[in-house]
Amino acid sequence: MASVIRALRWLAWMGTTVAGLVLLSQPVGTQNQLAMSLAAMAAMIVLWLFLDGPRTRFVFLALGSLVVLRYILWRVTDTLPSPGDPVSFGFGLLLLVGELYCVFILFVSLIINADPLRRPPPPVASAAELPSVDVFVPTYNEDAAILAMTLAAARQINYPPDKLTVWLLDDGGTDQKCADPNPKKAEAARERRRDLTALAEALGCRYLTRARNEHAKAGNLNNGLAFATGEIVVVLDADHVPFRSFLSETVGYFAEDPKLFLVQTPHAFLNPDPIERNLRTFERMPSENEMFYAVTQRGLDKWNGSFFCGSAALLRRTALDEAGGFSGITITEDCETAFELHSRGWTSAYVDKPLIAGLQPETLSAFIGQRSRWCQGMFQILLLKNPVLQKGLKPIQKIAYLSSMTFWFFPVPRLIFMFAPLLHIFFDLKIFVASVDESIAYTATYIVINLMMQNYVYGKFRWPFVSELYEYVQGLYLSKAIVSVIWSPRKPTFNVTDKGISLDHDHLSSASLPFFAVYGLLAAGCAVAAWRYLFEPGVTNLMLVVGLWNFFNLLTAGAALGVCAERRQLERTPSLAINRRGQITLAGRAIDVSIERVSAEACTVRLPAALLPTGAGHRALTGALTVVPVAGARAAGALPVTLEGIDRAKDEAFARLSFGRLRPQDYVALAGLMYGDAEAMRRFQMRRRRHKDILTGTLQFIWWGLSEPFRAVRYALAADARPAAAPVLDGTSPIYDAPEQAPTGANLPEPLLPSAPLRPAPQAVPQAVPAAFREAVPAEAQGAPQASVQAAPQVAPQVAPHAAPHAPARASNDWVGMMLDYENERALAGRAGRGAGTA
Repeated sequence: MASVIRALRWLAWMGTTVAGLVLLSQPVGTQNQLAMSLAAMAAMIVLWLFLDGPRTRFVFLALGSLVVLRYILWRVTDTLPSPGDPVSFGFGLLLLVGELYCVFILFVSLIINADPLRRPPPPVASAAELPSVDVFVPTYNEDAAILAMTLAAARQINYPPDKLTVWLLDDGGTDQKCADPNPKKAEAARERRRDLTALAEALGCRYLTRARNEHAKAGNLNNGLAFATGEIVVVLDADHVPFRSFLSETVGYFAEDPKLFLVQTPHAFLNPDPIERNLRTFERMPSENEMFYAVTQRGLDKWNGSFFCGSAALLRRTALDEAGGFSGITITEDCETAFELHSRGWTSAYVDKPLIAGLQPETLSAFIGQRSRWCQGMFQILLLKNPVLQKGLKPIQKIAYLSSMTFWFFPVPRLIFMFAPLLHIFFDLKIFVASVDESIAYTATYIVINLMMQNYVYGKFRWPFVSELYEYVQGLYLSKAIVSVIWSPRKPTFNVTDKGISLDHDHLSSASLPFFAVYGLLAAGCAVAAWRYLFEPGVTNLMLVVGLWNFFNLLTAGAALGVCAERRQLERTPSLAINRRGQITLAGRAIDVSIERVSAEACTVRLPAALLPTGAGHRALTGALTVVPVAGARAAGALPVTLEGIDRAKDEAFARLSFGRLRPQDYVALAGLMYGDAEAMRRFQMRRRRHKDILTGTLQFIWWGLSEPFRAVRYALAADARPAAAPVLDGTSPIYDAPEQAPTGANLPEPLLPSAPLRPAPQAVPQAVPAAFREAVPAEAQGAPQASVQAAPQVAPQVAPHAAPHAPARASNDWVGMMLDYENERALAGRAGRGAGTA
């Protein structure tokens, strides 16, 4: 009986769909089309404003979809140039293909995201029932301070200590690198191995390396699997620091579903990407990735299609063993691994809670390099393991993976739309045959309704036209990456993403030249279009329509010039607004304080001004900061601090405390302070998630397009506008030495450091601690609970997370001014409350 009901339901849906398509295909006049579109638009507005809810969501999207389908039908049947004009017909067909791609992505995204899943919290289990967990922190060339913070926070995750093992998987100190023919490189690798071994031991973690840098990050992770024995594997990039509740919010899902192989959490970031920083939107606009993590991954989760994103995830060991470990055929080992396991019948889950805090690329060139790797990796999977042909995947899973992979084709249509108007303006090619009335009735209404649907679904997570800006900024360079991977699908290699790059002054990005060239070309197009429309005989109103299209492209290119104008970094290390209590000891006086903002090198505290010691603010005072631990956590040691500046406000004072050089045990206390409460990151994200309507979003975008080119030109004319170092933008340069530079196979010399599993000989900890931390190590650090391990099994797959050296410090004497600027900007933005300044 149930099968009959399902069959009848399927027939009803198919019959309704066919009837709807037949109705849509009926020809109507231009005026009737305009009336139908305006009526649909009015109905959507009424639903949005007065009847918004889960039940009306599908009606809203259905009305918009009908208008989109009518537009596409008209475009395909009535707007192509005559084949008798092969040039115009060819370019017209190319433009149509670009539009069809965008409509395909729109409809697939609506299918996936129409009803995103929000999972309830996992069940709570007793400590005895919890699975054993191995935390993998793969590293290649990250700074020891970044690794110290991640390792210290991972060791403090709220989990039974006897069931939690943290592994530092170092691909920067392999036998291959220690035996490099270049003596300086070899010595650097040996020193790195010694320092990280000591650091891991001081923090109670296990150090692991291998013989060769094979298969990049996947190979490094698989090397970890050869030694780890936990039932669950957690993967954290070197700059992805976990909050204390990471496992308590996630690990319980594995007990609910024995076929669950993955629990993925979102990637949240402490610092802005170059677009957010250069356009000054980080404090008020949701980050670009939030739409993916807050909507798309939840939508994929509904269809068992949420996938591994390389970090901030838990994976079941038995599932990885069944698949032969982490997949390493492509350079996006994360999505590829999930793809393989989904096709084997395993399931995944997505938890929409920010439980880690990471770093984003600061510079435009590093940002584009990262996206080039993602783009190439997803195209590799598409070409080498096409989801349409993959056995074991359900149809909706195939659509989900196809959507995620074909999305990265966006640079091609984005550039088509950017340059298409110039063909008519400069060469009078008719690539879009339509009158002005038809353009209004079909094209204009389609654009508005498309904007309405996207704003309805993503309004809290993406401002209007920001997607177009991000796609254009990436598109100029990613086009080359797409061509390279299509030409040779197995050629791309894994690249480390540069982070923490010096941004101590305003300058023009070294990737900016193509953006200036395109802006100049579009500006010339606007001038020619205006002249032809006003003065050239026989030019119709179509030139006005095309000219407006080109002007919108000019605004996008203008905003992109603002992205190329790299603003100086106001923070040496990214900070996070928190709400913790503590006690500071200065000049022999203990004072209770409220800790309001903290970074890896400083914090801002609020305290009664009357309790400040004599001379505070006029001279540096050293002391110690003790933090009240979060519920259930053990008290950590005191942090050594130096009082550097004070800002008084009536009866209160805001003091900046710098930490100076930190020892390994200091990172334990700092991690507990900064990453003890995941609600701090959630509060920051939620503060930015305010719906941006189409009108104000459009006005904001126009302002960027008009004003940012002037700032870019000013940077270009500055004496130090262009950095000396050229970026790597194509995503194809290897991160490892070429075979002719590093010995391989039989000609590999005897390793200069032992590669077999061993425990290093006992030695005094102060001499073993890395130079960056070498001051004093307390006695409790000498008895680390787990010994470090060095190993090099012959296991193949991929390497390296994200590099993140720290940016240089700004002058300490301008902190008060920067804090006041920060407060003034918040006040002007209309946000309530007083911030704590910039740490």
